[in-house]
Amino acid sequence: MSVVGGPVPKNFDAENADNLEDIEKQFAVKAVQHMATYWAILEKVKGSTLRLTKIDDEIYEHLKTDFPEFDPAATIDEDEMKSKTGKERWRKFLMAYDKRVDDYNFGTMLRSNPKSEYTEQDTIFVPRMQFYAVEIARNKLGLNDWIYEKAQQEKATGSSA
Repeated sequence: MSVVGGPVPKNFDAENADNLEDIEKQFAVKAVQHMATYWAILEKVKGSTLRLTKIDDEIYEHLKTDFPEFDPAATIDEDEMKSKTGKERWRKFLMAYDKRVDDYNFGTMLRSNPKSEYTEQDTIFVPRMQFYAVEIARNKLGLNDWIYEKAQQEKATGSSA
């Protein structure tokens, strides 16, 4: 991993480091770019046919095993997800992908509701692996296909939302 000025020093302690404004801005820009790219892909390809990683099936099965109560069609309860218990459960899930999925813990925007576009009210900031788990489940169940269908309809009629 490197930052603008070169590689991160070996003795760098991210937990106790000062938040450098430029670095925070770079992370925010990258998260927004990822969000926009994912949305653009969903407008061009049905989510139900999309693979987000090489191990989508494994991630999906792991999600169903570790979070049997998770309903991909429901609105995510951010307070529950980020509660002490929720964080512990998700951390255990995420750590299984350390060194297996690039940027598995990088901050990423996630829609809390699969029926919504990205909005200030319906978007939460989560680690990338959590985004993958939720979006893979939504895609497998066809819950994101409406985005493609809406974009194709707008393209055919020449209108935009």
